[in-house]
Amino acid sequence: MLLPSYKEARKRSKVLSEKEFYSIDKEFKTIGNNRKYFIKTYGCQMNEHDTENIKAMLEEIGFIEANDYLEADLIILNTCSIRENAHNKAFGMLGRIKHLKQSKKNLIVGLCGCMAQEEKVVDDIMKKYKWVNFVFGTHNIHRLPFILKEALESNNQEIEVCSKEGNIVEGMPVKRENSYKAYVNIMYGCDKFCTYCIVPYTRGKQRSRDKDDILKEVNDLVQKGYKEVTLLGQNVNAYGKDFDYKYNMENLLEDVSKTGIARIRFMTSHPWDFTDGMIDVIKKYPNIMPSIHLPVQSGSSRILKLMGRKYTKEEYIKLFDKIKTIPNVCVSTDIIVGFPDEQDEDFKETLDLVNYCKFDNAYTFIFSPREGTPAAKLKDSIPLSKKEERLHILNETVNKYFLESNRKLINTKVKVLVDGKSEKEGMLCGYTDTNKLINFYADANLIGQIVEVLVTDAKTWSLDGRVE
Repeated sequence: MLLPSYKEARKRSKVLSEKEFYSIDKEFKTIGNNRKYFIKTYGCQMNEHDTENIKAMLEEIGFIEANDYLEADLIILNTCSIRENAHNKAFGMLGRIKHLKQSKKNLIVGLCGCMAQEEKVVDDIMKKYKWVNFVFGTHNIHRLPFILKEALESNNQEIEVCSKEGNIVEGMPVKRENSYKAYVNIMYGCDKFCTYCIVPYTRGKQRSRDKDDILKEVNDLVQKGYKEVTLLGQNVNAYGKDFDYKYNMENLLEDVSKTGIARIRFMTSHPWDFTDGMIDVIKKYPNIMPSIHLPVQSGSSRILKLMGRKYTKEEYIKLFDKIKTIPNVCVSTDIIVGFPDEQDEDFKETLDLVNYCKFDNAYTFIFSPREGTPAAKLKDSIPLSKKEERLHILNETVNKYFLESNRKLINTKVKVLVDGKSEKEGMLCGYTDTNKLINFYADANLIGQIVEVLVTDAKTWSLDGRVE
């Protein structure tokens, strides 16, 4: 049994991360024969890509994917710990699974992802959810076949969660959910330690993949006909800072663009590490999409300091203005309201920043204290009603600019990678180069292709159009 430890997870050394290689023995190949699996994924794109790896490993050892958790012999919850809401959803799902397990005695249940890295979560699983068969963390996904074999062969609850700086595992199999858009991890972990954020504890030290491994993966995707890659990292533009040689995000963006992949996206960026060189490279290469996600979190320099963000409101605006020199660029952001001791004046400064930047999209949240982080210990005297009122005002403000930005596109033509059928009957959907969702009329044989779409109408969250 290996339990998570915040104390160990916080450690950072100057030792370079080691590279490991995934492999399993033949004895594992039939573990899942005649068994079905189901995975429920919560959280960010990194979690979604982890699930693609987990699915591939399970199918490599004989499992078949089930369409519904009710018909599965193995259920895994890949969890997120960024906010309390994600916690509640995962535990709510465990409640439903418990009832299922009462009727399916041979059902195997596992929990992984960021929640598995939290001390209290694992303690609760051990005390209140003893029927959960196994738990593993973000650092040892590659050991799933071994952990699963132990869980199947024993009557004990298997807990294997490593709290460490972390290594890089290459050669992981992947079952991609899409045949023309792909996630590519370029780095893992984070060293920023923003006071409200649990990620440095759950994902480990900032560590970058070798450029050759990344470029090989992208080139393989190009050969298979993929049209778009999204380069992933908890703090993606800090790529290369842990190397003992000079090679950074702007170098990688340029090299990936030269592979010939039609579309390149990257997320998520921290303003602290966004360089002028990155902006120049984005301007230079048309296959790097002019869509930047740049979380600000607050418009108050005082609150930003309490958050440990290491930039001021003025410094963010200066960077924002530089990014807006990229032709046709759209900028999205994250904003937290109700951080401990956020005063009315602090919130007003956030609104002032929103009114200046006029973001094309924003993900807005009420502050959610995460156990083990410094912000969770701060005195919070703001009533929930006040936080909800601020969130409502903020959402009304950002929504106004989303609609304003979208309306500018009416009667223009935009390039769209066609994702598939829209929720709107008879229509297809996809995303523009600036990452705006558009629903449009077109033939289904265009799915997976990049087409020009005439924008005919604009709503707050999406566009409508047609292929002429």
